[in-house]
Amino acid sequence: MTALPVTSLYAALSGLLLLALSLLVIRARLAARVALGLGEDVRLLRASRAQGNFTEYAPLTLLLLLLLEAAGSGPALLHLLGGLALAGRVLHAIGISREPETLILRQAGMALTFAVLGLAAPLLLLRLAAG
Repeated sequence: MTALPVTSLYAALSGLLLLALSLLVIRARLAARVALGLGEDVRLLRASRAQGNFTEYAPLTLLLLLLLEAAGSGPALLHLLGGLALAGRVLHAIGISREPETLILRQAGMALTFAVLGLAAPLLLLRLAAG
């Protein structure tokens, strides 16, 4: 068993989500016949931004989760943070990918992502301060 089982779980699930988002970009590129850039295709833009936004937020979220787990945070807290982060990224991706977009899903996804960042970072600082 891995020494960091909770972070490993959410890293693996995040990897699968990134793969799915990447395949959606490829499918949109083929449909739009755009090999490089975005052309004028809104669906390609949306697929690309869903993937891009995921890659902008997921790494830091996973890093915070990893550091909290390494510092000894309990599995319940880690699963809460990891589950909220993953749910946030899924909701955001669904919301932004649709044309027209489903704004409430996009907003809910960002709210969950910001909640995780807003909880995990101070919790890590508290662990550092406590020594």
